Amino acid sequence: MATIEGTLDASGLRFGIVVSKFNEFVTERLLAGALEVLHKAGAESETIEIAKVPGAFEIPLIARGMARSRRFDAVICLGAVIRGETPHFEYISAEASRGIAQASWESDLPVIFGVLTTDTVEQAMERAGALDRNRGAEAARTAIEMATLMKKMQPRRHKMSSRKLTRRSTLNRSKRKR
Repeated sequence: MATIEGTLDASGLRFGIVVSKFNEFVTERLLAGALEVLHKAGAESETIEIAKVPGAFEIPLIARGMARSRRFDAVICLGAVIRGETPHFEYISAEASRGIAQASWESDLPVIFGVLTTDTVEQAMERAGALDRNRGAEAARTAIEMATLMKKMQPRRHKMSSRKLTRRSTLNRSKRKR
């Protein structure tokens, strides 16, 4: 039985990052965590493109555009939705997660969910802090692993020598003549 897994080597990979400006005191920390992981894994600054959107609701549209452009091996989505006193939290959280998943399905490209949905500012800050708990860093690791896994899963083209191809086409012609 064969097992295929991605690696954490970002060398030669290209990444798009969509980051929400809303709750920027949190999302900038998520972005810093993602960039640190990407760079430590071998990604060059020139292979990373960052798009800043007004809020989490706008993330899926830009993520879908990045994924469809085929300029990236993975797209990382970063945002922070913090519960308030109205049902707004539920609507934004649900649509952001649904839209990010749909962008991935429609493009056959890893579009990674790195949007915090927390009850309090304190919870958001904790999940945007140290690298081992930073959701942006986790999203970057997931993006690298999924991008390398997708590359391994691409169909392999078997090279046949011209001699074998000629022999095969000769056999096929002789079968048709019968």
